[in-house]
Amino acid sequence: MINRKHELPVSRQAELLDLSRSAVYYRPVPISDDDLALMRRIDELHLEHPFAGSRMLKRMLQDDGFDVGRTHVRTLMRRMGIEAIYRRPRTSRPHPGHRVFPYLLRGQVIDQPNQVWALDITYLPMKRGFVYLVTVLDWATRRVLAWQLSNTLTADFCVEALDTAMTRYGAPEIVNTDQGAQFTSEEFVSAVLGSGAQFSMDGKGAWKDNVFIERFWRTVKYEEVYLRAYETVSDARHHLERYMTFYNSRRPHSALDERTPDAVYFPSMSMAA
Repeated sequence: MINRKHELPVSRQAELLDLSRSAVYYRPVPISDDDLALMRRIDELHLEHPFAGSRMLKRMLQDDGFDVGRTHVRTLMRRMGIEAIYRRPRTSRPHPGHRVFPYLLRGQVIDQPNQVWALDITYLPMKRGFVYLVTVLDWATRRVLAWQLSNTLTADFCVEALDTAMTRYGAPEIVNTDQGAQFTSEEFVSAVLGSGAQFSMDGKGAWKDNVFIERFWRTVKYEEVYLRAYETVSDARHHLERYMTFYNSRRPHSALDERTPDAVYFPSMSMAA
């Protein structure tokens, strides 16, 4: 909308478009190579020690030779969308206007496809930058039903992944997520409830509520992401497409008696029908 080569001053263009001048003049600051290396190592440490907060991670990073303080570690963790995972008292309120739903899975036997779907977001390092991955997993069969990449932590790519899964496989009985702002947004909540599914959310910081998707992140990163240095988002998408196909159709899963997710999901779907 703003044309910096136009004869009309940028400030006047912003005024006519009812835009703040600070937003117009702001230029994104690229992330330094040092910070990208830090974020990559924080991601690895978080997978190994998900209970570690900024204080513990700072100490581990310093032991690895990084000159970093706790405030900077905390800033990078927020940028990456990660936090220490542990049960703690509820000390903060959700965003005003954002609904938080109760956890519906406690005590339930989940053994049928499309009974429960889980969604989560993780950070993926690339050669010069990073990207976020959201995945829709069928809880009982561990099958990847849909996934999307984004360079921002917004709700739209989560809604797109959910819509893709529902278009392919119909709506589940329950959709389970954490309490991230992407999932508590009105856009995502409407997509879940509009499908007829129930909405379940993990307790804040409660790793046991959704532990298997945390294990999936470990699997996809160690078997795919950390073995490569994606040049572009398109490159990441290409390689992840191949890996997700392998994960669903070829990779034996210990939780499935060494069967693949496809081998469990589709026969169970046929019996359910």
